[in-house]
Amino acid sequence: MLFYFTATGNSLYVAKQLDDNLISIPQELNKENRCYKDDSIGIVCPLFEFEIPPLVKKFIRESSFETNYFYIIVTFGCHFGCVGQRTQEFLESINQPADYINTIIMHDNAIIVFDMDEQRKLEEGKKVDEHIAKIKADIEERKKMIQTSPQEETDFYNHYIESKAKNGPMYTFPLYKVTDQCIGCGTCAKVCPMGCILIKNARPVYDYTNCANCMACIQACPKKALQFLSVKEPNPNSRYRNPHISLKEIISANEQRVKE
Repeated sequence: MLFYFTATGNSLYVAKQLDDNLISIPQELNKENRCYKDDSIGIVCPLFEFEIPPLVKKFIRESSFETNYFYIIVTFGCHFGCVGQRTQEFLESINQPADYINTIIMHDNAIIVFDMDEQRKLEEGKKVDEHIAKIKADIEERKKMIQTSPQEETDFYNHYIESKAKNGPMYTFPLYKVTDQCIGCGTCAKVCPMGCILIKNARPVYDYTNCANCMACIQACPKKALQFLSVKEPNPNSRYRNPHISLKEIISANEQRVKE
């Protein structure tokens, strides 16, 4: 049994290599009395600002897991900043420690920071499939390990925290603007895992109250009609979705609302 959250397909791609019984976290969050039992239970999710996403924490905190082996895999693109140790601290605080936590480097889809075209050039060197195979072997062997961080990752994370405290967050809400390129297709609403977007009069209308800042909407827009309002991105003409994952799969995993 493997639960996943994905915005651009990276975490779903990893999950598909690790287990056949895949369950979407955004869809499970709609259920009450979430109790799960299996010999092995895992979670695959992306790294959001050096943490596992808040919606994933909410899912774990408000669910019950009965298993002999609990593991978490976090996908990231550049730095992972000690996420394994902090995630275990969170899990221990709710009496649900993991047996295994690891990370896997993939395409960095932090669209606020990076040019997606430039990041594609780095993908081959990241050897994603080799890393997935190693993690899969660890899980099959029921290896117990919480990933530690080299000093450079600890230093990078500490610098990030200091910078955020000094300069504030890198973005503010409202985060997006809708340009005249919008065709009212509703793709943005369909990929939103939190149901934050409604299509009204053939235009997306945002309610940022529960926004997860996953940026699935801006990445998936077929016309690039969603642009950042509060920040200047490196390349507004380039977007990303894992080449092995279809838009249909992301919609199936995340869709909370339909056109109104």
